[in-house]
Amino acid sequence: MSIQTVGIIGAGTMGNGIAQACAVSGVNVVMMDISEAAVAKGIATISGSLDRLIKKEKITEDDKAAALARIKGSTSYDDLKEAQLVIEAATENFELKVKILKQVDALLDASVLIASNTSSISITQLAAVTTRADRFIGMHFFNPVPMMALVEIIRGLQTSDATHAAVHELSTRLGKSPITVKNAPGFVVNRILVPMINEAFFVLAEGLATAKDIDAGMVLGCNQPIGPLALADMIGLDVCLAVMEVYLNEYGDSKYRPCPLLKEMVAAGQLGRKTGRGVYAY
Repeated sequence: MSIQTVGIIGAGTMGNGIAQACAVSGVNVVMMDISEAAVAKGIATISGSLDRLIKKEKITEDDKAAALARIKGSTSYDDLKEAQLVIEAATENFELKVKILKQVDALLDASVLIASNTSSISITQLAAVTTRADRFIGMHFFNPVPMMALVEIIRGLQTSDATHAAVHELSTRLGKSPITVKNAPGFVVNRILVPMINEAFFVLAEGLATAKDIDAGMVLGCNQPIGPLALADMIGLDVCLAVMEVYLNEYGDSKYRPCPLLKEMVAAGQLGRKTGRGVYAY
């Protein structure tokens, strides 16, 4: 099936980023959220992002106008009926996602595909709350969506080949480079990334080097754009800790035990950039 219109539930950071990527690539979008204010904020964010691309001479004023014209903002689930694919991009909360998915599943035609942009919740588990588990898939975009090339396409146990093919084709049309992943906690990227961040905290706690030198070592020695501790501050130390706790719980392997220093800093409310203090002061 060819996807011409994508419905997006959530106009926040990830939702409006996905909407922009679709609209710029010629795909029509229905972006919905619970309030007019949230929808307006999402569209304003897209407009500002497109203005920055005009300044860099990546797109023209006409391109911006055409992209914005492809985005329909809405506060009604009914408007999602126009879509061949609906992407849920709500907050990372299992109960909330289940509530949304059940509502959407009951509303949409049986042929419509549903994807979740979850970064950690089981696609198999989410698919099971719908009546279309074979037409349910994970599409994990990375922030900032317009800039980041990767989409992790996560197949639940029940996901059909046709669903995977349609979503893979769309991802490529959006100018992304998709990778296909089986359903497992953390999928691929976060499964490797967050334990690396956790290990950097162990190295810091053991006093092997300063935070600055640990980060410099990984930037200069492994060609990473940002060191793991600075990245932890960007992500949020509380988020890193929560992810490690999920891995420890799901896999039952002690290699995923969170570093005591990471736990201590979260307990102190030093969560990174969002609190003005994490490994570094902001």
